[in-house]
This record gives sequence, structure tokens and C-alpha cells, in this order.
Amino acid sequence: MMTGGTYQSHLRQRDRAPRVMLYSHDTFGLGHLRRSRALAGAITRAMPEASALILTGSPVAGRFAFPRRVDHIRLPGVTKRSDGSYVAQTLGLDIEEITDLRAALIETSARQYEPDILIVDKEPSGFRGELLQTLKLLRAGGRTKLVLGLRDVLDDPELLAAEWSRKGAAEVMQEFYDEIWVYGLREIYDPVAGLNLPASVRARMHWTGYLRRDLGPGAAHASDDDPYVLITPGGGGDGEFMVDLVLSAYEQDPDLGPRAVIVYGPFLSGDTRAEFEARVARLEGRVSAVGFESQIEPLFANARGVVCMGGYNTFCEVLSFDQRAVIVPRTVPRLEQWIRASRAEELGLVRMLEEGRDGLTPAAMIRAIRDLPGQPLPSQAMRDGRLSGLLDGLDDVTRRVSALLDHPAGQAAE
Repeated sequence: MMTGGTYQSHLRQRDRAPRVMLYSHDTFGLGHLRRSRALAGAITRAMPEASALILTGSPVAGRFAFPRRVDHIRLPGVTKRSDGSYVAQTLGLDIEEITDLRAALIETSARQYEPDILIVDKEPSGFRGELLQTLKLLRAGGRTKLVLGLRDVLDDPELLAAEWSRKGAAEVMQEFYDEIWVYGLREIYDPVAGLNLPASVRARMHWTGYLRRDLGPGAAHASDDDPYVLITPGGGGDGEFMVDLVLSAYEQDPDLGPRAVIVYGPFLSGDTRAEFEARVARLEGRVSAVGFESQIEPLFANARGVVCMGGYNTFCEVLSFDQRAVIVPRTVPRLEQWIRASRAEELGLVRMLEEGRDGLTPAAMIRAIRDLPGQPLPSQAMRDGRLSGLLDGLDDVTRRVSALLDHPAGQAAE
């Protein structure tokens, strides 16, 4: 936590409160926005006069509550087609036009807001390079520190190397970024392992630990009178198979318990959700479901266990609320979730359910849910000190922000 003296020194240096801008391209899912929101909230809590502005392409950004002194600008959305190409969600523009529009909005926002720090999520040059002009602007201005934030796992190293080579990611990192933060632990996984990054880039990397989640003000743990297993496919855009598997398990085993609470996610298709709702109704209370929950933390905190996909934010919530979890990771279009889940299983933090080893069948899901009470808690895997600092990410980020504000732009903090 930042001391009052340090914070006052920031005010004296700038004659105004610090401003932090966060960029997340958000072409799919909720992960980038939720991570940026968690970071912005932690920074403004540690620095009560600071403000944070999130630039996001998420179509559901307006459905989230944002912390005090945090706001967002919604960039025009893009959707990834099955062939890998992109299209504007609503405006009818071609992909070049929509990218140019987004790039202009980003640059204008940076000019007007004049951030002291820009934190970029995952993509060094942004979606289709839309961030490059803003990076050049801010670097030339000499005021703004530039930070690239990476989740703990990006993709299979060979696939990532080809993608980053095509995008010139290493060159962008070397030219523009003062620091690179990895929101995880080196002991669990190195997201840039196998990449040919310059030594000067690696010297700017900091492993922060995972980003802890909490219940927030006014929330409380519920009683154990109505136990349930939480079922969450994250954003839901590719979680249909997992939800179908859970419903099939409860349909085939009338004694399976406790009851399941499904949070579909906002991106589950309407037709699929209607089919699931009919099946839920036939289970007569043994399963309940909601479409979207902007504050899912209480559901995590009060569950008897979790069945989920392996996205970064969900994994942080499993760890934060010390939940026994079964992870059913996706393997396309990226191996990110499978890598994270398999490594976490090796460390005893979770159990993974995968097709090649377990079979993704109702019978396998029945066994997994029945075995949940006997799984060790994540905290039990951390008792020997192997994973020290596992959930220190938000505290470390606020320390990094303080250090960056104390150094001139273009000079990495120690």
C-alpha cells in the first residue's frame, strides 16, 4: 500500500492527481475487461485521488459497475469469424475502416486525458496495430510511462512465436515499453518461454503474482443451509459443451448433488440458452441458472466447489476463494486454458477434466462432481511455501505504479 508521503510527492511533481489509462482490445470474451477493471480498482483504492480510464472493445462493458474514480470508453466492437477474420459488430464498416476508427478514438482519448501511465493488456501493438500511433504519441510526449501487462499463459510457445513474429511484438516491446508485468508466478509458468526476446526486454519484466479477488464492500458469506456447486464457462461464448456436460450429468444421475448453479455468461447464444433453460426446468430445482452476473464473486465465495473453464479471471477467483475446482479447458483457438489447467493440476491446485485422459462424458462429469469434496483445497498446495506471493498481484501492481510515478518517463523503475 502506498504511504501518504509517497502519494503527496506524486502530487507535488505533477500539480494534479495521477491518471492511469488502461487499454484492452476485447475482441472476444470478458477476460481483458475484467482484468483491467480489477487493476483500475486496486490502483484507485491505493491512491484515493488518482483516476483510471479504461478503453475497451467489450460489448458488455456497460453492464459492469466500475469502482469510484474509474470510468470507461467503449470502442466500436469487432467479432472474430470462424475463418479467423474480423468484422465490425454493428457499424457495417470493413475491418480497415473499423480499425482506423478505433485507432483515432484511442489517440484522441490519450491526447485529452494525458495519462501518467498507460497499461496495455496482452497485445503490444493493440488490435491490428491500432495502438501504435498512440504509443508513438505518448513516447514522444515524454510524460507517460508505458506498461505491457501479460496474463500468466498466452499460448503454446511455438504458436505464440509465429504470431509475435508476424506482428513484430518483440520490436514494439523493445521500442516503447518501460515495463512488462506478468500477472502470475514464474514458478508456475513463463508466458514468453521459448521466445527470442532481447535481453533488454526481459530485464523489464516483473512477475506480480495473480490478481486476488474479494467480495467487495457489504458482501458476506452465506450460510451452508443451501449448498451448491458453481458452474461457470466465463463469458460463455465457447462454453456450450461444458454446460451441456453438466446438465447431462444431473439428468443421468438423479442422486447427484449438491444442486448446481449455472452462470451462462453473456456470450452464450440465445437459441442454445433456450434449449438449456428447458432442460434446467425439467430438473425441478436440482439445477438453476442465470445469464450474466457482473459481480460473480459472492457465488464463488459461497459455493461448495466449482466446475469451470480455465480462463485467467476464473482461475484467479478459484484461488482467491480457495475453492475446490474441476477445470474443463478449451484447446482451440489457443492452448492457453489447457496449459494453465494442466500446470495447476501438477501443483495440486485444481483437478482438470480432459478428453484424452478422462473422456468428456456425462459419466466422467458425474465422477468429478462427486469427487469434489475429497479434493484438496488450493491453500493446502501452498502450505510448503512453494508458491509464495501467489495472490499478491494487485498489491505488487500498486507498488509498481508508485515506482513508475517516481521516475521520469522512458526510465524503467527498479
